[in-house]
Amino acid sequence: MNQDQTFRTVLIAGFLVVLPIAVYHRLKSQATGEKLDRRQEGLFILVTLRPAGLVLWLGLIAYLVDPAWMAWSSAPLPAWLRWTGAGVFAISGGLLIWTFRSLGKNLTDTVVTRREHRLVTSGPYRWVRHPFYDSVALLVLGNSLVAANWFLFATGSLLFLLFIVRTRTEEGKLLARFGDAYRAYMKRTGRFLPRIRASRFDA
Repeated sequence: MNQDQTFRTVLIAGFLVVLPIAVYHRLKSQATGEKLDRRQEGLFILVTLRPAGLVLWLGLIAYLVDPAWMAWSSAPLPAWLRWTGAGVFAISGGLLIWTFRSLGKNLTDTVVTRREHRLVTSGPYRWVRHPFYDSVALLVLGNSLVAANWFLFATGSLLFLLFIVRTRTEEGKLLARFGDAYRAYMKRTGRFLPRIRASRFDA
């Protein structure tokens, strides 16, 4: 088995663990049948975010089916760096699952909150306001390193940048919904990285 086939197997194994859990939590959160108005994300995000995600997934699926299909965008990375990517992928998967479990039925794929949405400040949300986006960033980095593929990294980076843009609208919706409680939460947590001083103070 050559290197690409080995790392392809690593990615397949990782996704076989993470994807079923992610799908389970997605389906569980949609059990209410509540309709969410994605138009509130704004036109720019509507026409860019999901197409970028689709392109990323198509490239990743192509690599998982046959690495040779993505050879045109391969990068000459050493084996140790690709194995480091596997470690990053494992961390991102753990963070993603932790985030899903913490959100529970509050999980949505848009900026709109559910009618019975509650403000989650436990789990990874104790330290950062958007651990889901952190897990996406780590997932993109891990996948790109394991696959040694610059196209996956470029499209994944674009997707993450679009998430950052959408975050402004998302936090505006949360402020409108939870008011002072969310303002206080913003003061003691970082958007994507923990606020060290705040964490020490809370402890």
